[in-house]
Amino acid sequence: MTGRRKQEGTSVLPENLHVPEDCRAVSEVLSRVGDKWTILVVGELGNGPKRFNELRRSLGSISQRMLTLTLRGLERDGLVTRTVFPTVPPRVEYELTQLGRSLLKPVSAVGLWARENRAGIEAARQRFDMTVVAAK
Repeated sequence: MTGRRKQEGTSVLPENLHVPEDCRAVSEVLSRVGDKWTILVVGELGNGPKRFNELRRSLGSISQRMLTLTLRGLERDGLVTRTVFPTVPPRVEYELTQLGRSLLKPVSAVGLWARENRAGIEAARQRFDMTVVAAK
């Protein structure tokens, strides 16, 4: 631990933080799982398979286009499966894969943390903004 003091509750960082492949992997995964709609869709599918309109109703303000894009991205990343049933009209269900289910715990934790700490973050932003305005 050269030059770095370990904070309580944190792990020691590796010596080389900027391995290009690792940075790219973290960036790609965070861009997917850090999206608010991804967090909400994964959380909703954690309750079991859902049809498109069930998901849309349960998420409230998501547009059809955004839900479509989110589901396609999750399917592409192997987090969601899309099953088409041969009925008239065709029935389509979305379900978390095993990989997607493994994302439930961390996504739920991030969502909970955000809800629990929103007021504190907003207060910190206001304090910061006031010091910036005062410094001008």
